[in-house]
Amino acid sequence: MNKPFTIVPYSEAFKDAFRTLNEEWITKYFKMEEMDRITLHHPKEYILDKGGYIAVALLDGNPVGVCALIPCQYDGFDFELSKMGVSPKAQGKGVGKLLGQHIIDRAKQLGAKKIFLESNRKLAPALSLYNKLGFKEITKIASPYARSDIQMELTLTDF
Repeated sequence: MNKPFTIVPYSEAFKDAFRTLNEEWITKYFKMEEMDRITLHHPKEYILDKGGYIAVALLDGNPVGVCALIPCQYDGFDFELSKMGVSPKAQGKGVGKLLGQHIIDRAKQLGAKKIFLESNRKLAPALSLYNKLGFKEITKIASPYARSDIQMELTLTDF
């Protein structure tokens, strides 16, 4: 089966798409928070310059999904899988799974042993995806996000 999507590294050309694709899901279910504004308006400074990575899923050259790998400040975690957003027109087509697997592979390339993520139980399709990718729920770590009610980890040395 031919996959119509390609995954490319972030560049400034995708700055608006990174912000828009994330704002779309955040404002649909929640409200924008200060950490969202910082991350989404300054991806180079907040993510890339700190050693992170952003993947962009393209369909016919147009960005339809994004996901970031951010160096994690929590003890025991190398990176945080964050800011995954998929356009409604591309949802249900495997874009999130491709992005998630790509981010996990990138974390492995960077020598990561453990990845962290935060989400919300309201986002059932996202939680299902994270479970399929191998993430397991962990006990609460203080979150900068009011909307976070579940946190998960993936130990990469198990694979």
